[in-house]
Amino acid sequence: MPARNTWAGDFGGRVAFADLGGSQTAWTCDRTEFLGRTGGLDRPAALVREGRLSGRVGPGLDPCGALQTILELRAGERVDVVFFFGEAATREEAGALLARYRTADLDAVLRAVLDRWNEVLGAVQVRTPDRSMDLLVNRWLLYQTLACRVWSRSAFYQAGGAYGFRDQLQDVMALSVATPGITREHIIRAAGRQFTKGDVQHWWHPPSGRGVRTRISDDAVWLPYAVLHYLDATGDASLLDEVVPFLDGRILATGEEESYFQPGVSWEQGTLFEHCARALDRALAVGAHGLPLMGTGDWNDGLNRVGREGRGESVWLGWFLHVTLREFARVAEGRGEQARADSWRQHAASLKVSLDEQAWDGGWYRRAYFDDGTPLGSAASEECRIDSIAQSWAVISGAAEPSRAARAMAAVEERLIHPDDGLMVLLDPPFDRTALDPGYIKGYPPGVRENGGQYTHAALWSVIAFATLGQGDQAHRLFSMLNPLTHANTRAGADRYGVEPYVVAADVYAERAHLGRGGWTWYTGSAGWMYRAGLEWLLGFRVRGQFLELDPCIPRGWPGFEIAFQYRSTHYEITVENPRGVSRGVSSVEVDGAPPDTGLGPLRLTDDGAIHKVRVVLGDPV
Repeated sequence: MPARNTWAGDFGGRVAFADLGGSQTAWTCDRTEFLGRTGGLDRPAALVREGRLSGRVGPGLDPCGALQTILELRAGERVDVVFFFGEAATREEAGALLARYRTADLDAVLRAVLDRWNEVLGAVQVRTPDRSMDLLVNRWLLYQTLACRVWSRSAFYQAGGAYGFRDQLQDVMALSVATPGITREHIIRAAGRQFTKGDVQHWWHPPSGRGVRTRISDDAVWLPYAVLHYLDATGDASLLDEVVPFLDGRILATGEEESYFQPGVSWEQGTLFEHCARALDRALAVGAHGLPLMGTGDWNDGLNRVGREGRGESVWLGWFLHVTLREFARVAEGRGEQARADSWRQHAASLKVSLDEQAWDGGWYRRAYFDDGTPLGSAASEECRIDSIAQSWAVISGAAEPSRAARAMAAVEERLIHPDDGLMVLLDPPFDRTALDPGYIKGYPPGVRENGGQYTHAALWSVIAFATLGQGDQAHRLFSMLNPLTHANTRAGADRYGVEPYVVAADVYAERAHLGRGGWTWYTGSAGWMYRAGLEWLLGFRVRGQFLELDPCIPRGWPGFEIAFQYRSTHYEITVENPRGVSRGVSSVEVDGAPPDTGLGPLRLTDDGAIHKVRVVLGDPV
């Protein structure tokens, strides 16, 4: 039974199909015929009356797809009914798919699917004293990231199917060990959505490529940041030589914040390195305080009017750009691009000075400056006195003065983490009555989503920051607070949370009338960051090409944990012991009972098809 919806825009020519393995004897596409005038889904008329469906098809009906076949079963007999449902580019392709699978060994097809999922989701398995952490990190978080964020790009709260430039680049970083080919493929895909001027589409819809060109400041910087992570995790430097065309499209007019259109493909193309370099070069402009221009939003799109006139500055982007410039300068130098390497290092050094002198507020770091120079995220602010990501990235970037970084995270703990409510909010106090106009964030009720609710994506950056500071107890406590399983471990908690407890939610409400209510589930970049926060920073498991770095930061009360890692044909069984009750500090390493040739440094991985046992003992904190 083929069907086509010619009004479906880019997909109007495609053909959907349903089939009972070729055994259908009748059908209808008329919903009224199947349900009946007084029938319903619980008692459809077609299952009550005798006779066959009419075979009615065509436009103008209340559409459905119902297939009928007749089965005669003897007592105790069992029959499998196979139902195919799918879509293809043409009617001929649909017919070819059906012909292929009607005769296929479907059990073998299912086994192949399961084997592939097991290969990806089972690449790294952990066993810790925290069972709820294991349930998420083992398989589930990668599944949510890959199935929902990367492949379907759709869920209950957003069914658009678009790629977000910064969004999926962050998602695929979590896949760099389990399925690096997908990470590599998407980095190249994202590079192809960059204009010749270095800016990018904030989001776009395949297959047409229609999307929005904006003045958002951070999007393009995520390309070199994701490339750095991929290079570190895989050692695959050939990615930098991939040649990708740029986009061509009209430049935004003065005062125009964004434009939705379908760009063309430019005659100009460049290596992946050149795409990254243009992204960084474009981000070097600074404002009056020596900080990056914010444009119509940085990571927080809701702050879209802080820098709309072109003078507002972002503190968070300063930290993010600093670490990306610093690390990508190494890549440039390795490719003989010394002038660019020197320029980026010089700018990173200048940013560090400006962040130290202009961003520090006395107890934490400010978030931004409005076009007129008014600070945002300051103790002097009426609302949004402190924002978490300016503090977290001060630590993650490694650019902040250590004592200030520690004080900033102490302020996060004091002002943004609400243990009695089980929440960590993005900023405090929420925007409500201030005369300042930060953007559409102010349209959310106070305590909802970005406007002072828990925005899980940002909260996980705080987990990473606490772990980076060596505060394993606090990092794990916050990780557990963000774990959706802990929101529904009682009946009252489940009723309050109100959403699926087995998927990561983008946000949780802090507004008192709806305190603890889960918001946007499934389709959130928080899943990928939660996986990385748990595996890479708490458990300290980081693959670096042909080496494995182990640098845990765990609660002092943990006696240890285990990791099983499949590296190509080789299986590693890693045991971490914590006899002295510390959070961090590796005191000894053994591989198969002997010290490795790399000492306490990263372990050299081998592809020899064997099983290797690794024993790591934690000692005094470093």
